[in-house]
Amino acid sequence: MDVFLAQRLPDVSRAQIQRWIEAGVVELNGRTAKPNVRLKAGDEVYLEPPAPPPAEPQPEPIPLQVLYEDEHLAVVNKPRGMVTHPAPGAESGTLVNAALARFGRLSTVGSPERPGIVHRLDKDTTGLILIARTDLAHHALAEQIQQRLVERRYLALVWGVPRFQRALVDAPIGRSESDRTRMSVKAPLHDPGARPAVTEFELREGLTVCSLLEARLHTGRTHQVRVHAAYAGHPVVGDPVYGAGRSAAQYGWKKADARALDELIERMGGQALHAYRLTFSHPITRQEMTFTCEPPEDMQAVIDWLRAKKEEARE
Repeated sequence: MDVFLAQRLPDVSRAQIQRWIEAGVVELNGRTAKPNVRLKAGDEVYLEPPAPPPAEPQPEPIPLQVLYEDEHLAVVNKPRGMVTHPAPGAESGTLVNAALARFGRLSTVGSPERPGIVHRLDKDTTGLILIARTDLAHHALAEQIQQRLVERRYLALVWGVPRFQRALVDAPIGRSESDRTRMSVKAPLHDPGARPAVTEFELREGLTVCSLLEARLHTGRTHQVRVHAAYAGHPVVGDPVYGAGRSAAQYGWKKADARALDELIERMGGQALHAYRLTFSHPITRQEMTFTCEPPEDMQAVIDWLRAKKEEARE
């Protein structure tokens, strides 16, 4: 495959083509191409080169809710709709742009467009996120995450009421072959790109047509909580990717109530998923630090409405 493409793209190095193949942006007959695949007459090859990396991010005076900061790190509550770091299509208005303006100096570990970023949250996932201000702190915090010493807990409002009180979902995650923007549960033997993913769920509260779950990450894969919740049969409410098409009407609610709930969910503009608790050891003092924050008002409004409806049904 790489030889074939190199012959037809003389201005692109073979090493760059190999990186594209490894990144999964080359398709063969509608499926992700493997690096060592041999071509035959009639094969169709499709390549859409990724956009060039964004320029070095610039400080932007965007308000941030800061729960803690010192010279080494900061903990902030990321709002819905804010991308964690610059990427194609989101070169500004990100958490990184806001953090550069708020804190000035951030760590330089990793990609130039991701200064200070130790872990990420999806654009429409709200809640706690760590920011490293020095390279020393970044390395120490990244090592804690790798060793699973950082505890990250989420509140997820999901469709349906699970039969379990606690559940451990141990299911590898990889990119979907049909849509590269989606992730899905994979069998490692069939997809070498699948990576181990473990999420611990606990039922917090049943709310008739929905439930409030606590999700504890044991790994940190892209879209992990959302993918595993859907895999368990209870996709996150408001998730446009893994929970599309779900509605209260499917659970037998009368039209007026279903419509009212759907309107509240639509106002959220994203999934009802909130990183509410974060525990780690300070990279310098070694002191254990725990932070919590309440869900955003739009998510809390849905939860409160469901609770009120549940009380009405009891009366």
